[in-house]
Amino acid sequence: MDTQKISKILANVELTTRQRKYLENFIIRYNQKTKTSKQLAQANRSYLADNKTFANFHLPLKEIYYPIVTKRSAGCKIWDVDGNEYIDLVMGFGINLFGHNPPFIKEALTAQIEKGIQLGSQPEIIGEVAQLICELTKMERVAFSNTGTEAIMTAIRMARTVTGRNKIVIFSNSYHGHFDGTLGKAEIVDNNLQSVPIGAGIPPNFVADILVLKYGEQESLDAIANQAQELAAVLVEPVQKENLDLQPQAFLQQLRKLTKESGIALIFDEMVTGFRIHPGGAQAWFDIEADIAAYGKIVGGGIAIGIIAGKANFMDAIDGGVWHYGDLSSPHQKTTYFAGTYCKHPLALAGAKAVLEYLKAQGYTLQNELNQRTTKFVKTLNTYFEQEGLPIQITNFGSLFGPVYSESNSEEDKENSEISLVYDLLYYHLLDSGVMLRGNGGFLSTAHTDEDINYIIQAVKNSVSKLREGEFLP
Repeated sequence: MDTQKISKILANVELTTRQRKYLENFIIRYNQKTKTSKQLAQANRSYLADNKTFANFHLPLKEIYYPIVTKRSAGCKIWDVDGNEYIDLVMGFGINLFGHNPPFIKEALTAQIEKGIQLGSQPEIIGEVAQLICELTKMERVAFSNTGTEAIMTAIRMARTVTGRNKIVIFSNSYHGHFDGTLGKAEIVDNNLQSVPIGAGIPPNFVADILVLKYGEQESLDAIANQAQELAAVLVEPVQKENLDLQPQAFLQQLRKLTKESGIALIFDEMVTGFRIHPGGAQAWFDIEADIAAYGKIVGGGIAIGIIAGKANFMDAIDGGVWHYGDLSSPHQKTTYFAGTYCKHPLALAGAKAVLEYLKAQGYTLQNELNQRTTKFVKTLNTYFEQEGLPIQITNFGSLFGPVYSESNSEEDKENSEISLVYDLLYYHLLDSGVMLRGNGGFLSTAHTDEDINYIIQAVKNSVSKLREGEFLP
């Protein structure tokens, strides 16, 4: 795109002369560096409906809103279609704990491809994988689905089946996939607190049985106690991806006590925390036994998988419970509907077996060392931000890191146009420097070396200096 067209767009935006000139030069340089990605975004837009182009649309950045198209990956690096190299901190949104294409997973997947991809029959290794999951998570039984969203749907359905109740508690700022039944938010309607859909196309009746409460607050525990006899389950993201600074162990322990006493299923959404923070996930980290937990991401080794694990009295709702040959035993539990063509996919199970055996062999040492390295990385950056007087602070939960927002991650702060624009600019400057973030944060993997981490830190410093030159930072 020529300079004149970019200048025309920026002329319609409230910027200082220096900001406008700086942004114009940056956009031209970035467009040239990643030109094939931009060309593909434009060529595909008529056919591809894609919500990954941008989070918040800012007109000044319109000409750089396109995803980087990648060609290959290895370790902690990816390469785009223009030949640019990036240190990847997206890491498959948390999937790639061991980096891209680790040899032990690649070997397992290649071996399974040679054997074939049999669907509709029972995979040979299904029992081994289920047993390994139970061993690491301390759960009693396991079922397999295709995705995290499906695992959460199933967990909720099981809880409702076993308890005979319908209402579900979720917490604001949590994310449990894109199932209509969890896409609700709290809102005052006619002076009453109600749950309403978070977006268009979600029928209000799908969220009518959801109670959305504040996470980590005593008033939420009181609300649960007051409605205990109506509640089938409390669904928790133990540490919310969008609010990493809130790690409420005491609250979770009180919640466990309350739900246990009231016969409410406690469901842990461990899509991100599972196998990352600890081999036993957030349950082991916070010393809490949930009734049901949903896993995915890391455990599939890069292949889509969803896992529902839990105590037998809830998991029995899948198949009626345990029975034996040679006697009069039979299924004894009321069951609910559960299905999926690609459940127990041979490639997903092969990847899962390789991952689980590797994690078992490594023990907690793997997570502990990675957690410590991430904490050191975060502290180094925060010290720099403080020394430079910058209104930026990051935090981490294990090897997942992200920004701290004021007022406990208030929506107002995240939606503030000026703050959002600065974060977006920092994101694109880091991309220009060869560092790819997950939004405003990311994941460290065992493939990231000290050299990689030092490069990221220097890239942040260089990007801040450039943004100051452009008058986008004080």
